Amino acid sequence: MLSHTPDLAEQVNDWEFIELWVDPIVFPRRILMLVSGKNGTFCIYDPSANYKSLFSSSSYDKTHSWLLEDEYERCDGRLLAEEIA
Repeated sequence: MLSHTPDLAEQVNDWEFIELWVDPIVFPRRILMLVSGKNGTFCIYDPSANYKSLFSSSSYDKTHSWLLEDEYERCDGRLLAEEIA
């Protein structure tokens, strides 16, 4: 079982969607999770670092730009909370 940081654990039932982002340059590939909270926050987590929070904003555009600055690319699709409830 994975151990989650408290801020991610608090979002277990408080998220709208998750996007996966990958750094295509490094090997092995580094994957980050962009989590949209129902409270309007957007957080980026690193699953390889015990789901450490790397960035947080109240704007999807700012969070999206943060990922693009480091040349991350979004994986196709988006996991919606309503699809798995």
